[in-house]
Amino acid sequence: MNIIETALPGVLIIEPKVFGDDRGFFLESWNAKAFADAGLELTFVQDNHSKSAKGVLRGMHYQLSRPQGKLVRVTAGGVYDAVVDLRRSSPTFGKWTGVELSAANKRMFWVPPGFAHGFVSLQDGTEFLYKCTDFYDPSDEHSLLWNDPAVGIDWPVDYPVQLSAKDAVGKRLTEAETFA
Repeated sequence: MNIIETALPGVLIIEPKVFGDDRGFFLESWNAKAFADAGLELTFVQDNHSKSAKGVLRGMHYQLSRPQGKLVRVTAGGVYDAVVDLRRSSPTFGKWTGVELSAANKRMFWVPPGFAHGFVSLQDGTEFLYKCTDFYDPSDEHSLLWNDPAVGIDWPVDYPVQLSAKDAVGKRLTEAETFA
């Protein structure tokens, strides 16, 4: 696999080896040994799968007490996936990075604990899968405002996004509870 570093240390784009022919393709989306050999010794405890229409924006989510690392990918359609560093001790606190993930490019995105995470669906019927390093705890759920001007995520959409009620009232970075 090919690992691409981003502007935020620890956040990685992962391009798996894809073996294809006229019948289709094969790829390993997770192999503990291969990831460990690449410096990512991870233990996953939960897999999630969502389906979204074009324009659905989910995020920017995080948990403080039981932060989740997430290995994310798209199996149908496409998303623009973004993360924000919420670790106050980090030199990149409040900074963001993003990447387009799609069924066509087969890229994965590693989001370490300590980051808010979200995505906007770029196509109808987009299916988004993610492996998590800790269990989801609804009592520890937090949401950073997806369009906080202090963060300035450049979402590549020129149409209105659809938000859940909780995502519509996410907190601005200056008000959000963050990591040490």
